[in-house]
Amino acid sequence: MTDDLSRGGLQLGQPTPLPRSPEEARLDRVPNPHPDTDYLARFTVPEFTSLCPVTGQPDFATLVIDYVPDRWLVESKSLKLYLTSFRNEGAFHEDCTVKIGKTLVALLEPRWLRIGGYWYPRGGIPIDVFWQTGEPLKGVWLPDQGVPTYRAR
Repeated sequence: MTDDLSRGGLQLGQPTPLPRSPEEARLDRVPNPHPDTDYLARFTVPEFTSLCPVTGQPDFATLVIDYVPDRWLVESKSLKLYLTSFRNEGAFHEDCTVKIGKTLVALLEPRWLRIGGYWYPRGGIPIDVFWQTGEPLKGVWLPDQGVPTYRAR
Protein backbone atom coordinates (compact mmCIF):
# COMPACT_ATOMS: atom_id res chain seq x y z
CA MET A 1 0.00 0.00 0.00
CA THR A 2 1.17 3.51 -0.63
CA ASP A 3 0.28 6.28 1.79
CA ASP A 4 2.02 9.09 -0.02
CA LEU A 5 1.53 9.91 -3.68
CA SER A 6 4.97 11.50 -3.78
CA ARG A 7 6.61 8.11 -3.13
CA GLY A 8 6.87 6.42 -6.50
CA GLY A 9 3.83 8.11 -8.07
CA LEU A 10 0.65 6.40 -9.15
CA GLN A 11 0.39 3.20 -11.17
CA LEU A 12 -2.26 4.97 -13.23
CA GLY A 13 -1.11 5.83 -16.74
CA GLN A 14 1.89 3.52 -16.77
CA PRO A 15 2.41 -0.14 -17.62
CA THR A 16 2.07 -2.16 -14.44
CA PRO A 17 2.69 -5.91 -14.14
CA LEU A 18 0.05 -7.99 -12.39
CA PRO A 19 1.03 -8.59 -8.77
CA ARG A 20 1.47 -12.25 -7.83
CA SER A 21 -0.32 -11.92 -4.49
CA PRO A 22 -2.37 -9.40 -2.49
CA GLU A 23 0.68 -8.83 -0.28
CA GLU A 24 2.72 -7.80 -3.33
CA ALA A 25 -0.04 -5.58 -4.73
CA ARG A 26 0.15 -1.84 -4.24
CA LEU A 27 -3.02 0.11 -3.57
CA ASP A 28 -2.89 3.81 -4.39
CA ARG A 29 -5.05 6.50 -2.89
CA VAL A 30 -5.78 9.97 -4.22
CA PRO A 31 -7.20 13.05 -2.48
CA ASN A 32 -10.99 13.27 -2.31
CA PRO A 33 -12.02 16.44 -4.18
CA HIS A 34 -15.13 16.71 -1.96
CA PRO A 35 -14.02 15.87 1.60
CA ASP A 36 -16.72 18.16 3.00
CA THR A 37 -19.53 16.13 1.38
CA ASP A 38 -20.93 12.76 2.40
CA TYR A 39 -21.49 10.62 -0.70
CA LEU A 40 -21.32 6.94 -1.58
CA ALA A 41 -18.77 5.51 -4.03
CA ARG A 42 -19.35 1.99 -5.33
CA PHE A 43 -17.14 -0.58 -7.05
CA THR A 44 -18.80 -3.67 -8.52
CA VAL A 45 -16.50 -6.56 -9.38
CA PRO A 46 -18.52 -9.18 -11.31
CA GLU A 47 -15.60 -11.51 -12.11
CA PHE A 48 -13.64 -11.83 -8.86
CA THR A 49 -11.68 -15.06 -8.50
CA SER A 50 -9.56 -16.70 -5.85
CA LEU A 51 -8.47 -20.26 -5.14
CA CYS A 52 -9.89 -22.75 -2.68
CA PRO A 53 -7.13 -23.22 -0.09
CA VAL A 54 -7.89 -26.94 0.19
CA THR A 55 -8.40 -28.09 -3.40
CA GLY A 56 -6.73 -25.30 -5.39
CA GLN A 57 -9.86 -25.06 -7.55
CA PRO A 58 -11.03 -21.57 -8.59
CA ASP A 59 -13.78 -19.80 -6.67
CA PHE A 60 -15.86 -17.06 -8.27
CA ALA A 61 -17.74 -14.13 -6.77
CA THR A 62 -19.33 -10.80 -7.45
CA LEU A 63 -17.97 -8.24 -5.01
CA VAL A 64 -19.72 -4.95 -4.25
CA ILE A 65 -17.71 -2.38 -2.32
CA ASP A 66 -19.52 0.72 -1.05
CA TYR A 67 -17.79 3.45 0.89
CA VAL A 68 -18.26 7.01 2.08
CA PRO A 69 -14.85 8.63 1.60
CA ASP A 70 -13.25 11.09 3.96
CA ARG A 71 -9.92 12.53 2.77
CA TRP A 72 -9.00 9.71 0.35
CA LEU A 73 -10.35 7.79 -2.64
CA VAL A 74 -8.94 4.48 -3.83
CA GLU A 75 -7.41 4.78 -7.29
CA SER A 76 -9.36 2.34 -9.47
CA LYS A 77 -6.50 0.84 -11.52
CA SER A 78 -4.61 -0.07 -8.36
CA LEU A 79 -7.80 -1.57 -6.91
CA LYS A 80 -8.26 -3.67 -10.06
CA LEU A 81 -4.68 -4.93 -9.85
CA TYR A 82 -5.05 -5.69 -6.13
CA LEU A 83 -8.28 -7.63 -6.67
CA THR A 84 -6.81 -9.50 -9.64
CA SER A 85 -3.93 -10.67 -7.44
CA PHE A 86 -6.37 -12.89 -5.53
CA ARG A 87 -6.47 -15.22 -8.56
CA ASN A 88 -3.36 -16.87 -7.15
CA GLU A 89 -4.45 -16.66 -3.50
CA GLY A 90 -5.64 -19.71 -1.61
CA ALA A 91 -8.20 -18.37 0.87
CA PHE A 92 -11.71 -19.12 2.05
CA HIS A 93 -14.58 -16.87 0.93
CA GLU A 94 -14.88 -15.25 4.33
CA ASP A 95 -11.16 -14.47 4.47
CA CYS A 96 -11.04 -12.89 1.00
CA THR A 97 -14.10 -10.70 1.57
CA VAL A 98 -13.17 -9.41 5.03
CA LYS A 99 -9.46 -9.01 4.14
CA ILE A 100 -10.33 -6.76 1.19
CA GLY A 101 -12.63 -4.65 3.34
CA LYS A 102 -10.10 -4.25 6.15
CA THR A 103 -7.30 -3.44 3.71
CA LEU A 104 -9.36 -0.66 2.15
CA VAL A 105 -10.32 0.73 5.55
CA ALA A 106 -6.65 0.81 6.62
CA LEU A 107 -5.66 2.64 3.42
CA LEU A 108 -8.56 5.07 3.04
CA GLU A 109 -9.82 5.69 6.58
CA PRO A 110 -13.33 6.17 5.14
CA ARG A 111 -16.29 7.47 7.08
CA TRP A 112 -18.01 4.16 6.33
CA LEU A 113 -17.39 1.05 4.21
CA ARG A 114 -19.22 -2.17 3.44
CA ILE A 115 -18.35 -5.08 1.20
CA GLY A 116 -20.64 -7.82 -0.05
CA GLY A 117 -19.11 -11.01 -1.40
CA TYR A 118 -21.65 -12.98 -3.42
CA TRP A 119 -19.89 -16.31 -4.01
CA TYR A 120 -21.01 -18.87 -6.54
CA PRO A 121 -21.90 -22.32 -5.19
CA ARG A 122 -19.06 -24.69 -4.40
CA GLY A 123 -19.94 -28.16 -3.23
CA GLY A 124 -23.59 -27.23 -3.75
CA ILE A 125 -23.61 -24.38 -1.21
CA PRO A 126 -23.39 -20.69 -2.07
CA ILE A 127 -21.69 -18.56 0.58
CA ASP A 128 -22.41 -14.84 0.77
CA VAL A 129 -20.17 -12.79 3.06
CA PHE A 130 -20.95 -9.26 4.27
CA TRP A 131 -18.80 -6.91 6.36
CA GLN A 132 -19.07 -3.25 7.26
CA THR A 133 -17.40 -0.77 9.56
CA GLY A 134 -20.49 0.26 11.53
CA GLU A 135 -23.85 1.89 11.04
CA PRO A 136 -24.45 3.58 7.67
CA LEU A 137 -24.21 7.36 7.76
CA LYS A 138 -27.46 9.21 8.14
CA GLY A 139 -28.46 11.11 5.03
CA VAL A 140 -26.30 9.11 2.61
CA TRP A 141 -28.24 7.32 -0.11
CA LEU A 142 -27.44 3.65 0.28
CA PRO A 143 -28.85 1.69 -2.67
CA ASP A 144 -29.31 -2.06 -2.61
CA GLN A 145 -26.17 -3.84 -3.79
CA GLY A 146 -28.16 -5.20 -6.72
CA VAL A 147 -26.92 -8.80 -6.55
CA PRO A 148 -29.73 -11.29 -6.05
CA THR A 149 -29.24 -14.07 -3.57
CA TYR A 150 -28.54 -17.41 -5.17
CA ARG A 151 -31.53 -19.42 -6.37
CA ALA A 152 -31.16 -22.89 -7.81
CA ARG A 153 -32.32 -23.18 -11.38
